[in-house]
Amino acid sequence: MSKVCEVTGKRPMTGNKVSHANNKTKRRFLPNLHKQRFWLEGEKRFIRLKVSRQGLRIIDKLASSKS
Repeated sequence: MSKVCEVTGKRPMTGNKVSHANNKTKRRFLPNLHKQRFWLEGEKRFIRLKVSRQGLRIIDKLASSKS
């Protein structure tokens, strides 16, 4: 299962985990993904998207501007 936001396209990043002794080991920074259902008024059905926190904010912003 890929960890990619279907709205923004955010993907995992790589970086270093740095200990107190300043030892560096590779780690992954994963996006904050959620499976969320959205109602499509035009099609009268739900769709399920895997979206990040930022993707949810974008959808909320666009939905509130149409109302």
